[in-house]
Amino acid sequence: MRGPHRLLRQVLVAAAAVWQVVALPAAAERLRIATGELPPYATASRPDQGIALAVIRAAFERVGVEVAYTFLPWGRAQEEARTGRYHGTAHWGRRPDREQDFLLSDNVLTEQWVLLHRAGVALDWQRLDALAPLRIGGVRTYTYTPEFHALAASGALRVDWVPDDLSLLRMLVAGRVDVVPLDRNVACYLLEQHFKPEDWPRIAANPKLITEVFTTHLMLSKRLPDSAARMQRFNRGLAQLRSSGQYQRLVGSIECRAGLAKAAIR
Repeated sequence: MRGPHRLLRQVLVAAAAVWQVVALPAAAERLRIATGELPPYATASRPDQGIALAVIRAAFERVGVEVAYTFLPWGRAQEEARTGRYHGTAHWGRRPDREQDFLLSDNVLTEQWVLLHRAGVALDWQRLDALAPLRIGGVRTYTYTPEFHALAASGALRVDWVPDDLSLLRMLVAGRVDVVPLDRNVACYLLEQHFKPEDWPRIAANPKLITEVFTTHLMLSKRLPDSAARMQRFNRGLAQLRSSGQYQRLVGSIECRAGLAKAAIR
């Protein structure tokens, strides 16, 4: 009787081995990322949900991770990601206060921050303190540069703080401020979407960048135990994306019909 039992065991072992071969692979890890509206980089209005978010999604896909984005007000996106309700948030400039609560990725893309000004205002500057005589608009929660915030806090620059970029451009077009710092590609998108073509010539972009190193990043909450490993995987996927050539196809370049010049992304 031992023979048939041994044969049955062999059949069961073989069947288990076959099942392991044909079984479906484990589902990819799925991360929930909080973000906000900043077209063309992050927006629910585009099929790819924005250039920066497309890059992050593609980088994660290369290491077997799926991403689901939730659009929230920017401040809420950061706070809920900080507490661990979301795995992370994207995309953000690097600041010391953010590094206290988050792990920051390698550079997703470098934004192009310039000074937009009323076309009738001459703007030739080498240092930000040269803007002292002008009326400036800004968004208080934005990174800008440490120098900009220090000059504003000291009163050396007169800054009218508003809640968002669209408000900045409306103030500039209306002549209520003389100059605003804004990413050139964001400005192009907002001008084309929210202003009439006859308004476009009222705004000019100074060619000098406020900073050459305005990098942007995926941020993962330090409160979640797997964030460090996830960040390593993301950075590996991002490096593969850049070396493959897919990165440049994703970011491409943006044509600006509003006349602020074409701006390549890197």
